[in-house]
This record gives sequence, C-alpha cells and structure tokens, in this order.
Amino acid sequence: MKGILYVLLAMLMVLSGCTGSMEETKPDGEVDENQPDKEAVAQVGQLEAVAENLEVPWSINKSGETFYLSERPGSIVKVSGENMTRQSVSLKKDLSQAAEAGLLGFVLAPDFEQSQKAFAYYTYENGTGQFNRIVELTLQNNEWTEGRLLLDKIPSGRFHHGGRLKMGPDGKLYATTGDAAANPEIAQDLDSLGGKILRMNPDGSVPVDNPFENSYVYSYGHRNPQGMTWSKDGTMYASEHGPSAHDEINRIEAGKNYGWPVITGDDTKQGMETPIFQSGRDTWAPSGMAAHNGKLYVASLRGNALREFDPAAKTTTEVVTGAGRIRDVMVEGDYIYFISNNTDGRGTPSEGDDKLYRVKLDELR
Repeated sequence: MKGILYVLLAMLMVLSGCTGSMEETKPDGEVDENQPDKEAVAQVGQLEAVAENLEVPWSINKSGETFYLSERPGSIVKVSGENMTRQSVSLKKDLSQAAEAGLLGFVLAPDFEQSQKAFAYYTYENGTGQFNRIVELTLQNNEWTEGRLLLDKIPSGRFHHGGRLKMGPDGKLYATTGDAAANPEIAQDLDSLGGKILRMNPDGSVPVDNPFENSYVYSYGHRNPQGMTWSKDGTMYASEHGPSAHDEINRIEAGKNYGWPVITGDDTKQGMETPIFQSGRDTWAPSGMAAHNGKLYVASLRGNALREFDPAAKTTTEVVTGAGRIRDVMVEGDYIYFISNNTDGRGTPSEGDDKLYRVKLDELR
C-alpha cells in the first residue's frame, strides 16, 4: 500500500513540475494564461458587450455613433447599433504573418465624414525583407483601399512592431515603432525609424517644428511602445513593453531619449528619461491608452486588465478584470470602451471572443 502511495505522490510531483515548465515565456515577458478569471467582471458593475466575434482587433475608432475597429488579419469592422459589418481592406503589399504583425494601427482622418479617409499602419513582406508602413486608406462601398503612401521601410522583425497611430491635438499624425526585437540598438539611432515615436503631417511630410531637422523622429529610445494619449492640458503619454517586466508609462516630450536599451525600469543616466510608472517585476504588457479627468486608462495584455494610472498621486490600480487580454481603450461621454484580444494566440478565448465592451465610468469604483 505504501508503495502505491509513493508512486502516486511521485506522479503528482512530476505533473506539478510539468505544469510550470510548459508555460512558454512570450516576447515582452508575456506568459499564456491557462484560464482568465471571467467571473471577476461582476466587480465593476454592468460590463456590456457592444460587439462580439471579432478577429484579433487592434484599434478602436468612433465616428458619430459608429465604431470602426481594425483587425490584425486585415479587416475593418464597422459596428453601428446592433449591426456589424466586416469590411475588406485592399492593400498594395501582402500582410506579414509574423507574430504580432498584420494590420495594426488605424485612425480615422479628422474630416472622415466628408473625405471617407483614414490612416493605417501595417506589416508586410517582400523579396527583400519585412517592414512596416503607414498609408492612407479610402472607404468606398464597404471596402477600404490603400492610396497614398506616407512612410515606408519602418524596421520590422519577429516581434516588436509598435504600431499605434493617433491624431494629436496639434493635428499631426503620430506613430509608435518598435525596435524590431533582433536589433535593439536602433532605438538609439536617430537615422533609424525603429524604436521611436514618429510625428508627421497628414500628407506624410515632416513638420517644420519637429525636434530633429528633416526627421520624423519625435522621441527615441523606445523598445515596443503600443499606446499614446494626451491629457486635457496637452501632455503626451505613451505605454511601452519592457524586457521581461519593467513595462513603462512615459511622459513624452519632443526630442527626449527614453533610454532603451541602455537603461530600463528606474535606472538613470544623464540625458535619458526614466518612466513615471514602471511595473517592476510584474508584467502588464500595456497597449492602447486613453486620458480622462487627470487619469490614464491603459489596456493590459499580460495583466488581463484595464488599469488606471494617476500621474499626480503616482498610483495605479486595476479597474476592469475578467475580460482577458485587453488591446485598446477609448473614453467617450459617460463610458469607457475597450477591446479584448483573447484570439491572438496567447489568450484563452471564451464564447463570442473577441469583443468590444463598454462600462460606465462611474461604475469603475
């Protein structure tokens, strides 16, 4: 009998060890979750699904009462009331199938209602390699077509594509770019477009007031920034994936160097900026951002949460959990909207995933 017990005990120990060793460490310190806690949604009141069955959504846009969501496999989803239409996107280059790549950033032009134009950031492959580019898209008859090329040959690799596009309060188009993983030193190279936040006019030209002459570079020393937002007073913030934790929230200023790969976390060095928040040994894998009433709301992939950051109090807390991986967030009116990313190969999709959710701001407390 004792022998049988010893055998059972040994088997349990082996199985326990296997469970730990089978967790595959992902880029940016991400580890697949076996089962996100779906029941925790009740903690934040009425979390409402606005749209379901999305395919790896990446960006949220809204025009009037209509949402436009980019999907990494290469579609734009239009959500109007209870109606959802998956619009095709005709691109001039073949979308890359690399991890984290595809149709990423997407932002409607300020005059979208009249022009039916938007801007997109996507990863492609050709005979010479893999790159990212920023283009203008035009919507006609439920199909988006690539038109003007704004910027090409942004470095790309297996991971770390950056990819967020945002229109700034100054009317300029901003883009985050990654260090392409294999060559982090390019983040410090002002002649490279990788590991940067870029700023351009909507026609693709370089603004005359950019910090470096004839350069799209607005800030540098970034590893894999995936979120940008501006507070009411015009202060710019960005989120960034760190190396195996040490994820960052940075206050962005023109021409500043944010340190990667020379410094990480709370390290300091003359001429380099340290983040206003960093995750330490934890991993948030922060992505899209929104600002509201002096607070920052940041989508968290590995953290499986929507996090609130208070720059004044230097505090952060989870305000939404239970929806799994979260990719992007926006605030409008009384609601905060966000999209899950459980179908990206690193999550555990539930029925109807991925989804566009909303919850009232006053229910986050």
